[in-house]
Amino acid sequence: MERRDYLLREIEKIGLLMRAILNHLMNKEENFALKINKKFDETTEQLLFDTGFDLKKSISMNQESFIQYISSFKGMNTGNLELLADIMFQYGTNESSYKRDNCMRKALQLYEFCNNLDKTYSFARENKVEKVLNELNDIRP
Repeated sequence: MERRDYLLREIEKIGLLMRAILNHLMNKEENFALKINKKFDETTEQLLFDTGFDLKKSISMNQESFIQYISSFKGMNTGNLELLADIMFQYGTNESSYKRDNCMRKALQLYEFCNNLDKTYSFARENKVEKVLNELNDIRP
């Protein structure tokens, strides 16, 4: 019972951290393009320090390695995976074409992974998938 409580606390802690990162990235201010990179660097360092999860490294991984890497972390439940996909999407919308493409593909992969794990259909998640697909279509010439 004590071990289960510990795991639940860790899952909740990761979820709170993911929400904080997403909120941090979504604050709109002057010089948004410059500040988003600084915010991303700050928050990814915090995520790495708190959980050992390297977000920058995960963006450059191939699809198979990415899912294995994500799956190796305890506390990555469907809700946290979806938050991570939201972070990838948000970061990708403000990046150059190469990083943007990678972030969007990772976000799409995470949303699809969530769909495979989750037993219930999510309209909100499907709307997010559509947004990512639209962004990917805009990237291509």
